[in-house]
Amino acid sequence: MTQTIRLFLLVEAASFIVASLIHMGFFITGYEHGRARVAESLIGGVLFGGLLLTLFLPAWTRDVAMVVQLVALLGTMVGILTIIVGVGPRTVPDVVYHIAITLVLAVGIAVARRVPPESVQS
Repeated sequence: MTQTIRLFLLVEAASFIVASLIHMGFFITGYEHGRARVAESLIGGVLFGGLLLTLFLPAWTRDVAMVVQLVALLGTMVGILTIIVGVGPRTVPDVVYHIAITLVLAVGIAVARRVPPESVQS
């Protein structure tokens, strides 16, 4: 189960980093947005940092995963709010991404939560 949790963190972190790079103008042009880039970079960094913590402190995997994914989910909710009020990017790919990553984060949190704390091992 530890590997599954780490896989979620890796996929989520990579997803936010790719989204940030897209908002920097890499891969696809026309979707540049400075504030979204910064937010996605920070969220990706938090998730990646959580992944690293699970490697160095395997007994903390469940708790670290839950905390960093909750932080990422909160950040994503802020992103959704900015889309709704018209401050953030409002393209179809941005809306689809926010919906998809919200679902992935929710499933990741549920997976981590279902693991009994004492069963997490390296």
